[in-house]
Amino acid sequence: MIDNFDNVDATALAAILYQPEDDADGLLANFVQDLARHDVRVGGIVQRHVRNENGTHVMLAVDVATGREISISQLLGSGAASCKLDTNGLAEAAVVVSQALRDKFDLLVISKFAKQEAVGRGLRAEFVDAITRGVPLLTAVPRKCLADWRAFTGDVGMLYLAIVKP
Repeated sequence: MIDNFDNVDATALAAILYQPEDDADGLLANFVQDLARHDVRVGGIVQRHVRNENGTHVMLAVDVATGREISISQLLGSGAASCKLDTNGLAEAAVVVSQALRDKFDLLVISKFAKQEAVGRGLRAEFVDAITRGVPLLTAVPRKCLADWRAFTGDVGMLYLAIVKP
C-alpha cells in the first residue's frame, strides 16, 4: 500500500479510463509501438486477447521490450463460472514488470489496474513499487474500478478518457 502520497510524483503517473467497449489494450499496444519508433525505451506489459484454433479465448501478457507472450488465462470448461485468470501466468508477468523496474526504462506500462489489483492481488505490488519509486507509469483502468484506483493512488496523477473502439 502507498502510505505517503506526499512523496508520489504526480507527473509520473497516468491512467487511461475506459469502458468495456473500448479497446484499451490495443490503444496501449499502439502507443508503446509509437514510442519505440521515437527511441523511447518502454518496459512492462500490455495485454492481448486471441482466439485459439478451437475458438477458446486466451489472454496474453506481452512483454513490450521483447515481444514475449505469456498466457495469463487458464483454460476452463465451457460451463465454468470461476475466474479464468491464471495466477502462474500472472506471476510470470509480474517478473517481467519487476525486471523492467530494475532496467530503468523511460516508461513502465502495466496493462491495467482492475479487479485483482483493487482487492490487493494481481500486479498491485508492482504498481506500488513503481509509484513509490517515481517511475513514469502508464496503465489503463476500467470505469468500474475508478473508485478503487482513486483510493489506491490518493487521486494523484493524470487520468485520461479513452475514446477508442475495437
